[in-house]
Amino acid sequence: MINQEIAKIFYLMSEYLQMNDEESFRSTAYLRAARTLESMTEDVEMLYQQSGLRSIEKIPGIGHGLALKIEEYIKSKKVVEFDKLHKEFPFDLDTLGSVRGLGPKMIKVLYHKLKIKTLDDLERAARTGKIRSLPRFGEKVQYNILRSIEFIKRSRGRFLLGHILPVIKELVELLKGLPEVLQVEMAGSARRRLPTIGDLDILVATNKPVKVIKFFTSFPRVEKIWGRGATKASVRWRDGFNVDLRVIKLSSFGAALQYFTGSKDHNIALRRLAQAKGFKLNEYGLWRLDGKKEIKIVSRTEKVIYETLGLSYLEPEIRENTGEIEAAIQEARGVKNSLPCLIGYDEVLGDLQMHSDWSDGSVSIEEMAKVAKKLGRKYIVITDHTGDLKIANGLDAKRLLSQMKEIDTINQRISGIKILKGAEVNIQKDGALDMPDEVLAKLDVVLAAVHTQMDQDKQTMTERLIRAISHPLVNIIAHPTGRILQEREGYQLDFDQVLKVAKKNNTFLEIDAYCDRLDLSDRHIRRCVQAGVKLSIDTDSHHPSQLWMMELGISQARRGWAEADDIINVRSWDELKKLLKKN
Repeated sequence: MINQEIAKIFYLMSEYLQMNDEESFRSTAYLRAARTLESMTEDVEMLYQQSGLRSIEKIPGIGHGLALKIEEYIKSKKVVEFDKLHKEFPFDLDTLGSVRGLGPKMIKVLYHKLKIKTLDDLERAARTGKIRSLPRFGEKVQYNILRSIEFIKRSRGRFLLGHILPVIKELVELLKGLPEVLQVEMAGSARRRLPTIGDLDILVATNKPVKVIKFFTSFPRVEKIWGRGATKASVRWRDGFNVDLRVIKLSSFGAALQYFTGSKDHNIALRRLAQAKGFKLNEYGLWRLDGKKEIKIVSRTEKVIYETLGLSYLEPEIRENTGEIEAAIQEARGVKNSLPCLIGYDEVLGDLQMHSDWSDGSVSIEEMAKVAKKLGRKYIVITDHTGDLKIANGLDAKRLLSQMKEIDTINQRISGIKILKGAEVNIQKDGALDMPDEVLAKLDVVLAAVHTQMDQDKQTMTERLIRAISHPLVNIIAHPTGRILQEREGYQLDFDQVLKVAKKNNTFLEIDAYCDRLDLSDRHIRRCVQAGVKLSIDTDSHHPSQLWMMELGISQARRGWAEADDIINVRSWDELKKLLKKN
């Protein structure tokens, strides 16, 4: 969608304005608009074509001025003000800005002092020791820059699941609408719901492959056709990622879906199991080996393939060869609870982290509640940022108390959903919270999170987090490892110690479902499940269009083998309220 292109420009304009020390509200407005656009499931260009400028102005958080910028890009594929700013600062702000610890003003200094324009320039300067010689940089900053560059290079060529999923779902639905299509499914890492995706894979069963492939390659968002044959077409989408469409016989669809879903390690282990049992498994089917003969047994559905091999069916999210095959064998033999009954995508009742225009959100509390209600939520918690976080317009005690009164007022006039009082309190560098206990005690839910000084050593960061976990009023630790996908790794942390203290204090850890966080990771989620530490899944939404991301968080919970009972917000508010009581 064009949304991502415009969002990228708005993100960069926000940073350019920070470099020029312009009014912070302009920079914040671009930042909020960018977040809104990148999370929308509707194509803003289609909205404009259908209803003109007014349809853009109706998007919450997009005023007349920003709507004109969006219109300008739709019409001309450029924004004049952005081009002027880029000429003033002729460096790769997008890539340099993804380096951990480098803010817009630091990048400006690097350009003026060392003529750094690209990531390669930055790496050369760091490796030759030039960065550490600059005022306010030093050895530690230089070390962190090099470490971050290595991380960025490893992430190249991959895209966020949250950006990819709406696109691939739309394409699958369009293909389903063709009368020639008998069955269609996404495959690959998108079906397994990895946080980042490389190429997309779509499988189609049809008796008329030529027509289906022609439709696919003629799609308006196809930017380049890499290849087109009788049973496969490969294209590059306008958003920058590649999509492979494979035409499969209906009789072999299950085998193909299993094979192209992966993972590679899972498939290798499954093929070895098949060989040990006298079978051959590939993308065309499951075959029994009878001497020199190969007799096709099953291939129509994945479920039958797994069952024929003596396994219970395995959900795509856990096909990573991390013990799922052994567990499925035990489950099929009657050993109950060997495999988890994964949390369902429709089981979460409440969203325990979201932001409003009281801090850095884009719309009112009531607007957030109305959209959450439409999505089936029974309750939400408003968790605006607090005092220390000035960049996020953090609330001081007086404003937080005023917000509590507003929530009471809104609850009196809204029905079908309950709005609860919360806050995302900043964990200061020593582990103290930035809001007085007497104010926190009035809240329904208290989240605490690290937002600053994230480069502390392992012991210091662990002690910092443990102090917050042990606080008698803290219910949930938000985005516990601090990772930002494709931008920074999580901070150094003794996670086993965190789990131990969290369980002792009845403090829960969050799965932040926002598309560039998905924090906790599936690996950490599984460790929580094994340790008996319960989790919340929250969207961290700053705009109603981001509330759908609950699906992303649930997908990561499933990848971490979490069941419904492991997730606290599958419960009603009355049940959850009891669970939130501290030991």
